[in-house]
Amino acid sequence: MDFTIRAATLEDCKDISRMILELAEYEKVSDQVKITQRDLEQDGFSKNPFFHGIIAEVPEHLKSREGHTKVGYSLYFYTYSSWKGRAVYMEDLYVMPEFRGKGIGKALMSKVSQLGLAAGCTQLNFTVLDWNKSSLDFYLKQGCWDVTSDLGYHCMRCEGDALENLAQGDL
Repeated sequence: MDFTIRAATLEDCKDISRMILELAEYEKVSDQVKITQRDLEQDGFSKNPFFHGIIAEVPEHLKSREGHTKVGYSLYFYTYSSWKGRAVYMEDLYVMPEFRGKGIGKALMSKVSQLGLAAGCTQLNFTVLDWNKSSLDFYLKQGCWDVTSDLGYHCMRCEGDALENLAQGDL
């Protein structure tokens, strides 16, 4: 299939927002999405961006049934491992259902890996839902391994009132 992978631009935020909602629907958590197109524009394309993005795009003659040429994306950011040093975290990897199985997801993941290596990163980290067997299998085929099952680490989160209380030192 003919497609290109390129850096996301401010003008892509409308399509990224659309695909974030599609991904959330697929993951059965659409009620969790709180960010807007404007948030993406501010957080990804300001002087000090919180994330970076790449886009998978097909030519006009291969557009989706809904008329989209931007058919996949990945959001990523740089982080640091106290044991291994520089790392890249892939927040999202998404390809629209009708374009899956055509190498687009692998190309997006490969590009994030290339960008990470170019920045001196020694690892690529990301999460995947335990019920998403097709994605788990895909990642394992790429040489990735399951940190939770192999090392026992769990991904933890603090948000909302708990985050506010923690910041205030409340117990």
